[in-house]
Amino acid sequence: MKRSITCPRDLGGILESASAFARRVLEEIEALAGTTACKSVQLVRLRKWAQEHGFWFSDRSQFGDFFDRGSENETYFAPDGKNIIKLNDFRYSDDNLTSFFERIKAHNKYFPDCCYRMIGFTENRDGKVCAVLVQQFVRDARLATKQEIHDEFIRLGFHPEDNGEYYTNGQHDIFDAVDGNVLVGSDGNLYFIDTIIYPSDTGGYETYQSLSPRFSR
Repeated sequence: MKRSITCPRDLGGILESASAFARRVLEEIEALAGTTACKSVQLVRLRKWAQEHGFWFSDRSQFGDFFDRGSENETYFAPDGKNIIKLNDFRYSDDNLTSFFERIKAHNKYFPDCCYRMIGFTENRDGKVCAVLVQQFVRDARLATKQEIHDEFIRLGFHPEDNGEYYTNGQHDIFDAVDGNVLVGSDGNLYFIDTIIYPSDTGGYETYQSLSPRFSR
């Protein structure tokens, strides 16, 4: 039976503050230069903002044991044994960070049982500025099958596009919901732990293809 779960109310604290700051940088650059391509400027400014407000982590060892590196996340098993910590390098945010912040909010709306909590910023092993995201560790899980993923999307009100390459509900398009990114817990529930989300009708498919290692090989 699917559980009814909501994310803790404090999840939006740093996320909302950082999103608002990044948006102000975007508006400033757009007004001065007439462009929305300001990702590098936003990252420099966010780093300084995080350091000034106590949201910057200078020591990655406090995140626990490193165990994986995906296309965008450097992943650690948290010391508390209950959570996964992901250092997200904003790979899929394209030319500015707006889509990243909107994606995290959308993820928490659709998948509250494995929601993200942003706790700050840091550098990953490659020296890139990253968002520090905390997510529940799903114990005793197995990989979801393609049919299970399809059935869950249908239950959530999504339908497949491009032979199941992504799913949409007309508001958001969800990509990369493959078996390694969707787990089935011992409780029988599906956990969408790592997907890519773009607002519908904003060119998300083309952006995803241009940035995903799956299409660059």
